[in-house]
Amino acid sequence: MVAAWVSEEMTAVDLKDKRLDKRLKEVLSQLGSRPTASIPAACGGHSEMTAAYRLFDNEKASWSGILEPHAEATRQRVAQQKVVLLVQDTTEVDMTRPEQPVVGAGPLAGSTRRGALLHLLHGFTSDGTPLGTLHSLTWTRGEEPSCRSMTRAQRADIPIEEKESFRWVDMLRRAQEEATRCPATQFICAADSEADVYELLAEGMAEPRRVEWIVRAGQNRTIQGENSEARHVREHVLGQPVLFTHAIQVRGRKAKVACETRGRRQPRESRDAQVEVRAASVTLRPPWRGDRKLPEVTVNVVLVREVGPPKDDEPVEWLLLTSLPIHDVERVRQVIQYYCVRWMIEVLFRTLKSGCRVEDRRFEHIDRMLSCLAVYLIVAWRTLYVCRLGRSCPEISSEAVFESAEWKPVWKVVHRTAPPHKPPTLATMVKLVAQLGGYINRKGSGPPGPQTLWIGLQRMHDFELCWQLFGPETRAGPKLV
Repeated sequence: MVAAWVSEEMTAVDLKDKRLDKRLKEVLSQLGSRPTASIPAACGGHSEMTAAYRLFDNEKASWSGILEPHAEATRQRVAQQKVVLLVQDTTEVDMTRPEQPVVGAGPLAGSTRRGALLHLLHGFTSDGTPLGTLHSLTWTRGEEPSCRSMTRAQRADIPIEEKESFRWVDMLRRAQEEATRCPATQFICAADSEADVYELLAEGMAEPRRVEWIVRAGQNRTIQGENSEARHVREHVLGQPVLFTHAIQVRGRKAKVACETRGRRQPRESRDAQVEVRAASVTLRPPWRGDRKLPEVTVNVVLVREVGPPKDDEPVEWLLLTSLPIHDVERVRQVIQYYCVRWMIEVLFRTLKSGCRVEDRRFEHIDRMLSCLAVYLIVAWRTLYVCRLGRSCPEISSEAVFESAEWKPVWKVVHRTAPPHKPPTLATMVKLVAQLGGYINRKGSGPPGPQTLWIGLQRMHDFELCWQLFGPETRAGPKLV
């Protein structure tokens, strides 16, 4: 049986084989109902498991073939929004298998791990609700030395189109293509400091500019102009007056690598912090390139910096480059709020890896692994979508997302009473599902997170099956076919 949301999401599927289209929907429904389970356990039977593995082994079930119908459904959701954040980011998919290496996997950061890299352009509403992946890219690195072993001049001499960093520019261009499809929607492309590539800044400011953008600075660039006492962006903005201060909660972190020296990667303790916000417009001096002359680019800059950080702890600091206006305090606040949405793609990656356990899947060849990854990417989106939709649209009916055979057994299991005639609100239903996954619903508790939700969804689908077979609406007993 195919879940209703799967049928809707995969309306445009076309793998050039009707039987394969049907199988993809069935597999997506099975894996979506039990995201943390192994593939054999999620499929529920030997024939279903065999069908799933045959799907991943079929060359027609390619990465793009699986994700294109999801992208089309995402475009429909995007078209309904006034403002959409298109967040792009890269993550590693670790396929290290010392006992049985995955054929086709390439080196990752470090000398011992193997796998692939995944880069997404994912749409979010302004409050962080995920709309889906519009474009994606996967690749593996070769065995030859990377650009990291070259001098700065040698790297600058390589055309941007031949570097991994070109993916940031390419995705910005794809974002501009999406903007032409939805002229009534404002698009804002957001990325972390790895996207601080001058070619991307130049591309983002070129006319006609259909997409606004925000990039966290990864380097302190040189600015043009003899009138400025400071020669670099950060120092120039620090010389501007404080626009406002704001209290934030800083989440603690541990260093991933012991030898890491970059300030933003250092460990820190969780704490309440006070930050000052400044802003300015600057004209950047273009870096030298061996194959072209880059233009000067004038951008807006917003600096968020912690006041009085604890001794021996790195201060919180964001240096944001943007095309968005900053002519008043509210516009500056808006830039910061939009950039905060970027964090949701990290949550999506966590849901993909921890919730769907994609790195634990066992395949002999990377092509099969990537086909499986494409399916789980849709499952991860759906899990996070339900979680966030319960926050952004709490008062709508739960039947906007859940079938009656889904919410009714959950209500009965949690409350130990008969389900009401009127469906509960979506916010209530999301909390009920999360309670099945360990969420404690008491006064003062924050909204449930994706971890309790993906565990709860798995249990919900088990209860749904029992409800359909033995529930009060089937008192005559299940029909045996």
